[in-house]
Amino acid sequence: MSTVAVSKLVRASVGEIWRAFTDLPARGRYLSTVETVEVLTPGPFGTGTRWRETRSLPDGTRVTEEYVVNEVVPRVLCAITSPGVGADYRITYRFTPVDVGRRRGGTVVTVVQDGGPTAPYGRFLALMFGGLAARSVESALRCDLADLAVAAQSLGADPTGRSAEPTGRPGGGTDKVVDGEAA
Repeated sequence: MSTVAVSKLVRASVGEIWRAFTDLPARGRYLSTVETVEVLTPGPFGTGTRWRETRSLPDGTRVTEEYVVNEVVPRVLCAITSPGVGADYRITYRFTPVDVGRRRGGTVVTVVQDGGPTAPYGRFLALMFGGLAARSVESALRCDLADLAVAAQSLGADPTGRSAEPTGRPGGGTDKVVDGEAA
């Protein structure tokens, strides 16, 4: 089993981030590596929601994966699973509002991806390429969080393009989170 975790302080409210995160048809517009999204279940976003998305990898390869929402606490947590080739993945997003300090009004988004082999060759690949795969996953998660931040911030922007809530340092870069506090 391999685990990769990434956090980002986003200069947007939990509501704005949740709205962008759960807008599945928009994923292809705001996630820079996603080419297409096909929503497979009708109705609102929730437990049991399924979709398929096609991504372009850094080497130009296209990969299509199916995702299923397994657990959801609106504006707090969303756990998604995806069966892979030789491995299964669980991706958990946590949305933590920043209620105090100079970044008040922002949100720390943490994503944890756990992967486990489901076939003998999956174990072999994990052993041979584990570190490289973890770095690739970390890079992809950071990219997705940066894209989500831009999408959420645009939801809270006023007509002049400024954020409706001053919630972080200019530029909105990635902040390290230590013991629940943005450092």
